[in-house]
Amino acid sequence: MKGFRLAIILGLSLLGTAPLGATDDRDNDKPYLALGDSVAFGFMPMPGFEAVNASNFVGFPDFVGRALRLTPINAACPGEASGSFLDTFAEDSGCRDYRAQAPLHAAYAGTQEAFAVEFVKANRSTRLVTIQLGANDLFQLRDRCFGVPSCIAAILPFTLAILEQNILTTIADLRAAGYRRPIVLVNYFPLDLRDTQTTALIQALNAAIADAAGRGGAVVADTFTAFAAVVQAPAVHGSPCLAGLLKANPLIAGACDVHPSQSGQRLIAEAVAASVRKATDDH
Repeated sequence: MKGFRLAIILGLSLLGTAPLGATDDRDNDKPYLALGDSVAFGFMPMPGFEAVNASNFVGFPDFVGRALRLTPINAACPGEASGSFLDTFAEDSGCRDYRAQAPLHAAYAGTQEAFAVEFVKANRSTRLVTIQLGANDLFQLRDRCFGVPSCIAAILPFTLAILEQNILTTIADLRAAGYRRPIVLVNYFPLDLRDTQTTALIQALNAAIADAAGRGGAVVADTFTAFAAVVQAPAVHGSPCLAGLLKANPLIAGACDVHPSQSGQRLIAEAVAASVRKATDDH
């Protein structure tokens, strides 16, 4: 999706984790590096002058930091695609435009991946890295195909294969830089379970993310399952929008944007925290 509308959707089972703590008592020597797109950034639709201060955008990394007592360093960029994450000349969905007009949470000149590699080299005490990429790859596919379903279906396998390879390249580069602790790939949530076509695309995207995690030795924070569990309530009819998990669309009364609300961000954070605890228990 072009401009500042990026991301897609999220959801994950809570896996029996404790609620996120309200305390902000984190250890400054335990950095947590968050990478990705507008969901991780905490983007909101049509922010206006709020964009002048990146701290106005609160994403799931803030809540993960509180839950795990880590200090989040959020390098996410609204509009980042997996190609532009690695290559300054690759197509993005608005990241470069956003960076030209407003600050990110973390300041850097090159690619997000280059920043990540240098960060873990310089901060050997980094405890966690999360990566959320792929939604904008699908938005780019949709735009190339002008929304034609047959075209999207034909090119989707190629798009997802490139996404997987880009994620695997990132994991390999982080490991080569000396980072040995958990890498969590955050998948995407449903926008509306009643929209079976879009839901199927999200599930295909999440399957590619899961495959990359398996091949790369990472773990998955399954946000899709968490959102789906909440919207099973009869009153919300399978809609994360009606469940209050997505931000309201300022242009259309009663509709939602693709970005998660603060309730949605907290649910994503619960999924991430659960995956980290499980990975720790497994080792």
